[in-house]
Amino acid sequence: MLTQKQHDLLLFINKSLAHSDVAPSFEEMKKALGLKSKSGIHRLISALEERGYIERLPHRARALEIKRLPEGMKKAEADVATMPTGSSMPSGPAIANSNMYEIPLYGKIAAGTPIEAIADEGFTIPVSPDFAGSGELYALTVEGDSMVNAGIHDSDVVVIRRCDTAENGSIVVALVDDSEATLKRLRRAGDKIVLEPENDQYEPRILDSHRVKIQGRLVSLMRSYH
Repeated sequence: MLTQKQHDLLLFINKSLAHSDVAPSFEEMKKALGLKSKSGIHRLISALEERGYIERLPHRARALEIKRLPEGMKKAEADVATMPTGSSMPSGPAIANSNMYEIPLYGKIAAGTPIEAIADEGFTIPVSPDFAGSGELYALTVEGDSMVNAGIHDSDVVVIRRCDTAENGSIVVALVDDSEATLKRLRRAGDKIVLEPENDQYEPRILDSHRVKIQGRLVSLMRSYH
């Protein structure tokens, strides 16, 4: 038995797929159901998936497949399905999602927190291989202004390719003492690692190499304008 919100979301996804063959984004689902956060949508989708109503297709952006619908409704009826109050269909051209894939969007990169501890389960962002390249990728939300001279501002989203080494001058996610994750420019000086900010108001950190683990290298950046 579905809850009302689960039922409404399933019909909204079904209607969207019938209209454009592209599943709605989390933002569109959130607005359609009148929810305040995307985390609520993630929980509803997980519940629908557990009950066998939908399936999430891996490595493709916004890729959902309807497996079954509530009793008495067929997929062919999608065009006349009742939409949740206040909902609207996504507008604009369909996205060729076969050329996109989703990467995990972690939380804010902040001192004192390892990358694994800030993973925000269920949140992903679509990226194009042309934009970010290949490899194992993840995204982070930047907090602070220590990298502004490199064009990286507070609240920007950076795309990181996971790796455990990087060349001098790269901007990397570095884990210090297995506890503190930071986004800085990497320099090597003998047996020392220098983590350089891109802001004259901050001092470089010079650390013994065994204290620093590289967790990824910056490959691209996304910025929203409000």
